Amino acid sequence: MNGRPISGASVGARTRRNRRSQGIPALLLGALLLTVTACGGGGGESDSGSDKGQGGKGSSGTVGSKASEAVVTIAPKNGADEVKTSGALEVTAAKGKLTEVTVKDSKGEKIAGKITQDGAGWAPSTHLASDTTYTVRAVAEDREGRRATEESSFTTLNPKNTFVGTFTPEDGSTVGVGMPFSLRFTRGITAPEDVEKAITIKTEPAVDVEGHWFGNDRLDFRPEKYWKPGTKVTVDLNLDGVEGRPGVYGEQDKKVSFTIGRSQISTVDVKTKKMTVERDGKVIKTIPVTTGKAGYDTWNGQMVISERLTVTRMNGDTVGYDGEYDIKDVPHAQRLTTSGTFIHGNYWGGDAFGNYNASHGCIGLRDVRGGYDKNISAAWFFNRSMTGDVVIVKNANERTVDPDNGLNGWNMSWEKWKA
Repeated sequence: MNGRPISGASVGARTRRNRRSQGIPALLLGALLLTVTACGGGGGESDSGSDKGQGGKGSSGTVGSKASEAVVTIAPKNGADEVKTSGALEVTAAKGKLTEVTVKDSKGEKIAGKITQDGAGWAPSTHLASDTTYTVRAVAEDREGRRATEESSFTTLNPKNTFVGTFTPEDGSTVGVGMPFSLRFTRGITAPEDVEKAITIKTEPAVDVEGHWFGNDRLDFRPEKYWKPGTKVTVDLNLDGVEGRPGVYGEQDKKVSFTIGRSQISTVDVKTKKMTVERDGKVIKTIPVTTGKAGYDTWNGQMVISERLTVTRMNGDTVGYDGEYDIKDVPHAQRLTTSGTFIHGNYWGGDAFGNYNASHGCIGLRDVRGGYDKNISAAWFFNRSMTGDVVIVKNANERTVDPDNGLNGWNMSWEKWKA
């Protein structure tokens, strides 16, 4: 050979070359090509024993040339739609054990689940979201270690009837040590365990938080004792797809975070007609007050500030005291119960503060009409309070306020709360 590489020249050009300079004889060239072909292919051994490159629905891996005996079954069937969000997804293995099950939603997020101890089945540990397409990939091995793989996809139902939970406190807020996380649902819940299971609460520092149902439409969460100041609380509302009652599904998938501020606990003694304000365990002020007069006694118990209004109208007609009062400009009002108990400014009380009880059940603090005096008792207290602060009333001629009358679950023992 002359050593030059064979180019793309035409056949005619090659035939004009001197025969003595042409390549090796045809017979020898054929033998050489045969040798190269026999030794080609990149070297290395075959990848038997794995299911690499065997994707697709219902593929099975092999060891050598023998197929796996394991059989993987996925329910619901591939391509199914209007699938229920709970109880429909299941993966099983026959003549083998499951070694891997991966379920992902359309965003690529994995769904948690566990393979049973005997390897015969897998089920999700949570409900599925509604109107969502899921993909499933499951692998099982037979007694010889040969793998079988099955893949599937399906779409969950799009519910016609839904519910949501309105909540307090607001996302991103800072609240007092008495603030529970309270949810009120737009539909009555008949599957409370499923709904409660879909709500996760994490705290920093960690503390045990338990939920309690008031009726079938309200769920409150709190720790055993008041929150520690500075605690960060994160609530994961994974309600999308939860069947709260037959045919009615949750539609929320939301995280809510709030922070516990400083501790402020104020104690109203009805007998002495004084309120002691404690900030982080230290008394910072004692304020003369007036509370409910005979027949309109203020509730005893622990109450949480749930609403703050610089000025509001108070009309006795709205709380069953028809025609007894209608004050259009009550200053510095902070709600303590749903039924209408407030701690508020009072500019019409005369010398009642610290001397006698004159209200229809509220706690009155001295104020001026228009609330312009920042140094007067009501304004001082209002400007140093926040939603979630605690007001405790004692020595009143009335029973303890009901735990569900406002955010006042602290009036229930921890044992009853958890029950």
